[in-house]
Amino acid sequence: MRTQVAIIGAGPSGLLLGQLLYKAGVDAVILERQSGDYVLSRIRAGVLEQVTTDLLDEAGVGARMHAEGLAHTGFDMLFQETRHRIDLHTLTGGKQVMVYGQTEVTRDLMAARQAAGLTTVYEARNVSVHDFDGAQPYVLYEKDGQQHRLDCDFIAGCDGFHGVCRASVPAGAITEFEKVYPFGWLGLLADTPPVHHELIYANSRRGFALCSQRSATRSRYYLQVPLTDKAEAWSDDAFWQELRLRLDPEAREILVTGPSLEKSIAPLRSFVTEPMRFGRMFLAGDAAHIVPPTGAKGLNLAATDVKYLSTAFIEFYLERSSAGIDHYSQRCLQRIWKGERFSWWFTSLMHQFPGEGAIGYKLQEAELAYLVQSQAASTVLAENYVGLPL
Repeated sequence: MRTQVAIIGAGPSGLLLGQLLYKAGVDAVILERQSGDYVLSRIRAGVLEQVTTDLLDEAGVGARMHAEGLAHTGFDMLFQETRHRIDLHTLTGGKQVMVYGQTEVTRDLMAARQAAGLTTVYEARNVSVHDFDGAQPYVLYEKDGQQHRLDCDFIAGCDGFHGVCRASVPAGAITEFEKVYPFGWLGLLADTPPVHHELIYANSRRGFALCSQRSATRSRYYLQVPLTDKAEAWSDDAFWQELRLRLDPEAREILVTGPSLEKSIAPLRSFVTEPMRFGRMFLAGDAAHIVPPTGAKGLNLAATDVKYLSTAFIEFYLERSSAGIDHYSQRCLQRIWKGERFSWWFTSLMHQFPGEGAIGYKLQEAELAYLVQSQAASTVLAENYVGLPL
């Protein structure tokens, strides 16, 4: 089998890249080691920047997002048991974010690919990438006990942090930057109405909390917990009780609890790979960078990677120009490091760090007070939150 672009990974970044290439007439085959049902079972974030929503529209998959997604023009910052609204719309000149689950983005992209009759190979085992430093790269994989070869012009590594693409790069050709945080997020999904119509980011002496949502009837909540905690050790009742202790009195009063649909603990890390191009193989999304979820940048940075990469491939095939390919890594990393900085800063501001003691919390309180009292400081937060321009 032969294709122009072999995409490794059928998460949202791989599927979005495939859809954008299809719309431009560039052929791509997607290989995914898991089943389609497994991919859709992964519960991830769902705050989309304007750049991402525009990109989904460009790909022709934005209709359900606009019909069912929740447009948010602000969010609340909670500290010292008092909430303060960050008015994104006013502070950024009319911008907003869209709350629409990553699972739903993936579902829409899968449906569009299937409707177009495009090739996606699920449960592709033992995927390996070859000769990407030359002119004729190829991918080997196993399917139903048979080995297959996919010849291509380019390989797009959209296969996540633990994927094969980055792991196949020679050690001397890659530099990795990493910070691991000393806590995780315990997340709970429930079919209960959200405690508030917008998100609440809570800083408390007991640790960070986030009140989020997937729809008007489905809520997603998070608690900062030690890395040593296990999700199964947290009963639903224990989760709801701890969440109440980290909220303000009004939120405690109106919080609706219920049985969890899903409960898990996610570690937090900041991670960047440089460069993101290795001959004819390109990394995108989690394969190249990870951010703590505090700033809701993971999916959005992946989407902008895909925008740059799809544009580069389209220019190569339609305009016979390699400029986009040659500058892909540099363009992506300029935006990625700004997203990493914001996510690190927001995480540092909202969480309790072991060993920092009372002075650490007092300094956080002072910075939070300045943040909500200063229009300039609030504007910086709002501009980063809605997404910096491409």
